[in-house]
Amino acid sequence: MAPDFSVQGKVVLITGGAGGNGGAFARAFAEAGAQVLATDLREPAKPLEHGVSFEKLDACDGEAIDKLAERTKRMDVVIHCAGKLSRWEEYKIPVFQAVLDIHLVAAMRLANAFRPHLAATKGCIINIASMYTYFGAPHAPAYAAAKTAVMSLTKSLAIGFAADGIRVNAIAPGWIKTEISEDGRKNPEFYNKVIARLPEGDWSEPEELAGTALFLASQASRLINGVTIPVDGGYTAS
Repeated sequence: MAPDFSVQGKVVLITGGAGGNGGAFARAFAEAGAQVLATDLREPAKPLEHGVSFEKLDACDGEAIDKLAERTKRMDVVIHCAGKLSRWEEYKIPVFQAVLDIHLVAAMRLANAFRPHLAATKGCIINIASMYTYFGAPHAPAYAAAKTAVMSLTKSLAIGFAADGIRVNAIAPGWIKTEISEDGRKNPEFYNKVIARLPEGDWSEPEELAGTALFLASQASRLINGVTIPVDGGYTAS
């Protein structure tokens, strides 16, 4: 049988859905025939695609997540894209904790809240890691620590949720043109350092991540579980 890459008819939750990567994922899944609920703290800057609905949600609010899960009848895919990076401020413990909360603790909140739904549909979770999963970030120690922990959490949940038929994987984006990377792109020294290591010689667009997410949500990736996939334009190979 030919591999099944379809996500037609799947119900997909995307946190951070008003952001660059989350918005790109929402559009890609909707265009592929999925029903998407995008959530964020802010309203989307662009009109929603057909098949995408929006709800304001704080991914750090466990009660709000539980209430969303309670009124949700079906869920096939949960993608946690919400996040933040606070350059050089992350050495302060309150900021450090806040960054870990949105990237790491929120991923666990979502996994617990939607586990019954995903068990019913034999669905999947797609977490978002980072290049900083693999190396240090002196300007963003909390972000790097959280993203490294996301990779480990992904492995643990893949094993822990396997009995329910739920797959858990992660994507580690490379250097993507999003709001969170804007300061880095405006720094000529940093920007050129990244460009010099990229085989293709340019930062990527959020839409270029979407294919990996669609693949991980499809039956074609059934044997992929507990894995963090770098989608980095060859950066880690250089």
